[in-house]
Amino acid sequence: MSMTTEKQKAKFEVKTKNYEVKVHPQTNRLYHITITRNAIKGFLEKAINENYSVQHLEYTPYARHLVAAYLLEQVGEEFGNLLREIIHDRESGGFTLGLEGITEETDEYVIFATAISHIVGIPNFDSMTGKYYARFSVKDTDNSDSYLRQAYRLFTLHTDGTFVDEPTDWLLMMKMVEQNARGGESRLLHLDDWKELDKFMKHPLGNHRFTYKAPSSKNVDQEIDRLTFFDYNNKPGMCFIDQFVYPESIEQAKYLHDLSNSMENDKSVIELKLPVGNLVVLNNIFWLHGRAAFEKDPNLYRELMRQRGRFNQNAI
Repeated sequence: MSMTTEKQKAKFEVKTKNYEVKVHPQTNRLYHITITRNAIKGFLEKAINENYSVQHLEYTPYARHLVAAYLLEQVGEEFGNLLREIIHDRESGGFTLGLEGITEETDEYVIFATAISHIVGIPNFDSMTGKYYARFSVKDTDNSDSYLRQAYRLFTLHTDGTFVDEPTDWLLMMKMVEQNARGGESRLLHLDDWKELDKFMKHPLGNHRFTYKAPSSKNVDQEIDRLTFFDYNNKPGMCFIDQFVYPESIEQAKYLHDLSNSMENDKSVIELKLPVGNLVVLNNIFWLHGRAAFEKDPNLYRELMRQRGRFNQNAI
């Protein structure tokens, strides 16, 4: 770890009576946040006592902000500023945290994740499920039209929101259930750690607008042209997914293929271990994510939740 990075990390590491923030044990790019069990219990009790069920959160948008307020009541308002500062910080841009074994009820996972997401920003409508979040499973057999649910192949590195005409600034992924799973780690790459970034960014096709189209399962009937690389606070941002980009020539196809292969084989790719009941939040502009293949098992089952959205005006 460089001295510069150590200084960047030191400004976010903190311990209070309600939570602790440390550099993640797997990578100095991320933080791991531990909220005390008492604070989590207090949060869940308040949400349940106020009848803030998952259905209520789905039907009543302002309720999602109120559960965020309930969490901040337990841990302190400065906790919200800290999360937003981390997710905006170019040296990091991501964190993990969980429910510390307080509950195994997946509805309570959704309530907790909703509080976190609404502290960070505003989730986008998820057309795949018709809600502000998506829950989906990965198992032994699959007949979907994308790699999202296909367990035994690499889910290649990408950013979210490539085929929708709205900002997708951040991404939250939470592990809800897992049985008989070996492999399948989240694969992450910070854009600044990609060794060949300059090579592909400065290529003549680096500023070409590629067309993206979603498969039918996404329930998005539009095409959108996207720059692969763009300026974000005077540093590179990226928008890319290999499955949904439509090149117009062999040259463009080779460029996209080589770009994807370069990222997949980069030595800085992190394979993140995420326990059940834990979530990871990433800045979607300079973090890419994917999933390693699982080992074959007829009883494999994993359920994940996703929220993704934009920063709000109070995000920094």
